[in-house]
Amino acid sequence: MDLKEEQAIGGDPASHWYYISKGRAIRSLIGEGPFASVLDVGAGSGVFSRMLTAQGVAERAVCVDPNYTDEWLAGRSESAISYVRSIEACDAPLVLMIDVIEHVDDDVALIADYARRAKPGAKFLISVPAFKFLWSSHDDFLEHRRRYTLLSLERAAVAAGLAPVRLRYFFGMLFPAVAAMRIADRAMTPSGKPAESAMKPAPSWLTKALVAVHDVERATLFPFNQLAGVTAFCLAEKPQALAKAASAA
Repeated sequence: MDLKEEQAIGGDPASHWYYISKGRAIRSLIGEGPFASVLDVGAGSGVFSRMLTAQGVAERAVCVDPNYTDEWLAGRSESAISYVRSIEACDAPLVLMIDVIEHVDDDVALIADYARRAKPGAKFLISVPAFKFLWSSHDDFLEHRRRYTLLSLERAAVAAGLAPVRLRYFFGMLFPAVAAMRIADRAMTPSGKPAESAMKPAPSWLTKALVAVHDVERATLFPFNQLAGVTAFCLAEKPQALAKAASAA
């Protein structure tokens, strides 16, 4: 997760409807575990790792992000979570890449790099912003390179050597409203206006309402949604074949 996006909400991301709902969608896809460990790539503040460890889905987590500063790392002290700028190897059975690969020029290379380090059978959960036509100043603010469809996300995972297991869109119930707002934003935004985040602080009543809406979505639409949403998810695995190829290289 991008630290710029988390800072835009002006508070604890774990109490914001977006992160609560997305965290629950993550649990719906990965199951209840328990996982001995999680590698959280591009983790930002580690909000999803904190959720998973606090809820007993993961025993521990390693959050890796090259953007961590010395000052930021010095302020981290959590028994179940470690924060690092890089890793050499990965023995975690679950790798999270939540809103990460859209930030880099070569998304396949990034996924493949961590796939190479992971053990056979490791699960990868990748999420990305969906649909190019939803591009807005929010994407410019976060320095995104692209948005995805399920097909383009699947192709990236396969090209990196992973075997996709589940592909889903999420925030489908918000999709019509978001699409309308993004199209209007492009039409009405003056040329040269500074990019800004679409994430805003939310009052408690709105957070409760939107979490409830997305709880309904998870129980009804999410298990089957390959049509539309604001976020695209891919759950994939590292197959034995990739491990054999890496050891032979």
